[in-house]
This record gives sequence, structure tokens and C-alpha cells, in this order.
Amino acid sequence: MAMVCLSDFEAYAKKYLPKIAWDYFAAGADDCTTRDENILAYKRIRFRPRMLRDVSVMDIRTKILGSEISFPVGIAPTGFHQLAWPDGEKSTARAARAMNTCYIASTYSTCSLEEISAAAPGGLRWFQLYIHRNRAASQQLVWRAEASGFQGLVLTVDLPYTGKRRDDVRNGFRLPPHMKVKNLEGAFEVCKMSPLDPSVTWNDIYWLRSLTRLPIIIKGILTREDAELAVRHGVQGIIVSNHGGRQLDEGPATIDALVEVVEAVRGRVEVYVDGGIRKGSDVLKALALGAKCVFIGRPALWGLAYKGEEGLQDVLRILQDEFRLSMALAGCASVSEIGQHLVQFSKL
Repeated sequence: MAMVCLSDFEAYAKKYLPKIAWDYFAAGADDCTTRDENILAYKRIRFRPRMLRDVSVMDIRTKILGSEISFPVGIAPTGFHQLAWPDGEKSTARAARAMNTCYIASTYSTCSLEEISAAAPGGLRWFQLYIHRNRAASQQLVWRAEASGFQGLVLTVDLPYTGKRRDDVRNGFRLPPHMKVKNLEGAFEVCKMSPLDPSVTWNDIYWLRSLTRLPIIIKGILTREDAELAVRHGVQGIIVSNHGGRQLDEGPATIDALVEVVEAVRGRVEVYVDGGIRKGSDVLKALALGAKCVFIGRPALWGLAYKGEEGLQDVLRILQDEFRLSMALAGCASVSEIGQHLVQFSKL
């Protein structure tokens, strides 16, 4: 079967992954309203393409926090990649390096920070952090990330408790015995009381900044009020995210929240978005509405499930080609020409 678009990889993953793994990756919270709305919201945005613009030479590169990437799509943090492919996050890191883009490795990886770093030396990698009740464990993770050459710290803030994902409850989801949450081995027993610290506040940003010289990117912002607070607390970037619809159901789609956040930030920090990106034209819409870069979560896992590192490269390459084509057809020869004039919200 020819893999032509991202939904082909989704269909393959659904067919061939064990049900418990597919359900874990696919899960949204409660009725999955937000998960599905992330995708539907892109369909309500229409282009205003410009003609006769000389798109014979295209430049789709961009920079995030000063590092150049080949196109404005990175890999969002997701857990447990060995559920999709035996080499897990090592394959993810290699694919990201091969495509010259950014990979955000999850705290809940089935490969350690050090293994991920060694698998793809020289790649652009950020580390996603949850703050745990065991602050010493979180502190050690920050130091290990810095020592392993990670170039950014992504603090996820929308998970004081885990959202209710019904299929995981029905399946009694837990990692198979041969897989481990490698970064947390010895820190605490993951499956007993939730290790996440629900008492975290904005003041903990200052604590993090005292631990590391790495830039801090905050992930999980959906409102102008929190965007303003993020800037005030000295973060270097914001990822507009609702955790793929896995946390609070019936919140806004991320592409809708992006507009509000970008307006609040007024260019003071870089803004990125994840959730619902399935086509290159979605990437173009997100950039037109002010995102510097987008990050993909589930599609990266589908690529791994298809053919590991090679499958994930295929997913990224399809998005890259579709993004280039959408740009050209909309009349933009470089990323710098993309702006809000390119889109309008459908009146339907």
C-alpha cells in the first residue's frame, strides 16, 4: 500500500498495533470532544491565496530559539515509544536528526535521556519535564538533560492530575513488564500514587530557572491570561497545547487558542502549537496565525508503528512536501512571507 498522506499511517497503526497500545495513543479525555475538535478546527480556516508571486524557488527553513530547522514541524513529546517500535525514542531521535528538525523527548520515555542523546548526536533536542512530588528527581532530570546536550527544557503545565481516558481505564493500561520508564528508574514506583505534583505554581518557574541555563519553554497554555503570566515569569517560548485532548475535555482547539495567545504575547517570546496537525496545509494555517513552528504527536507514533525511524521520516517528508506545495499555491516563496493575510475563518 502506498503511504500518501498521514491518515494512511494512522490506518496502518490502528490495524497492526496491539489494541491496548493503539487505545493508549489514540485516547482523549472523557467524550474526546477536544481531541476531535483539534482536527475539525483546521477545517474551518480558509486560505486567501495570492497569485503571480514567483514561487520558482522555495525556502521553507525557519529558526526556533536561534536553531535552524529544515521546515517548521517538530516532534511533540509523547510517552512510551517502545509501544510503537522496539527501538522506541532512539528511532524518533534519529529520524528527527535525519530530517533536521527538533524532537522534544518526554519524561515518560522508554529510553533514557542518555540513550536518546547517544542515538542521534548533534540532533536538535529539547527535554519535556513534569515537576514531581519528589523534587530531587525532577532536579536530577534537568541536570541530566543539560549534561546530555539537550538544548531546551519544556515544562508541561496542564497535568496536575491525569485526565480520565476511558479506554485506558477499561483496558487497565500499564506498560508491559519488559518496558520501563527509563528516566525515572529508582526515583519512585510509577504505578502507585501519582508522582505528579499538583501543588506546582508559577513560582516554580523561578526554581527551574535557578537549576539550569537552558531556555524554558512552557507547554499547555490556552489563554491570554496565562500567556501574559508566562512572559512575565521569563520563559523563552510557549507551546499552545491541550495535551492532544487528553486532559480537560471541552476546552478550545489549539489552533483557536493560538490566536489569543499570539495577540497577548506580542512577539516577546516565540509561540508554537501542537494538536490536530494532519496536513502540510495545517502547518501553513498555524504559521499564518502566528505560530513559529508546529509539533506533531500522534502522527509521529504512527510513523514509528509503520517502519520505525524510516516510517517517521516518511511522515515528516510527506508533511514537508505538502507544506512546500501549500506555500507555493498560496503565493509564498519563503516562511517570512506567511502572515495572517493568508487566512480567514469560515463563516459556516
